[in-house]
Amino acid sequence: MRVRHNVRAVLLDDGQLVFLRRRWPGCLPYNTTVGGGVEPYDVDLEAALRREVMEELGATIGAATEFLTLTEPGEKVTVVRHYFRADVLDMDLNRRGGPEPDDADTGDFSPVRVALDASAVAALELQPPELVDYLCEHAKMWGA
Repeated sequence: MRVRHNVRAVLLDDGQLVFLRRRWPGCLPYNTTVGGGVEPYDVDLEAALRREVMEELGATIGAATEFLTLTEPGEKVTVVRHYFRADVLDMDLNRRGGPEPDDADTGDFSPVRVALDASAVAALELQPPELVDYLCEHAKMWGA
């Protein structure tokens, strides 16, 4: 069985959490974490995370700390999702690149900012539930 690693970022910027608002053609918009698949040319998970953050938000980040790892077994591929917390150092949407923002079929990627508290996180209806539970439990500490 193949294993595919995926990196996801929970970003903090000026006391707010930053996520992505995704809009796919013909589908309802939704909120998600920044991130994607680890590519063979990525030196490590953190390099993949930094690449994904730049591709999707045009942002650079400070130190990244993995706080949650979830495994989703599949029939042919098991996906391991690595969730990291990092501070945004700067963001310029004009620096975005990579395959998704340049492809109209993948929809729109827009940053969304929310307060660093459990009710704001819960209102986003993020997936998976384990991530939401973790963020709701730790949001207050992250803001301290």
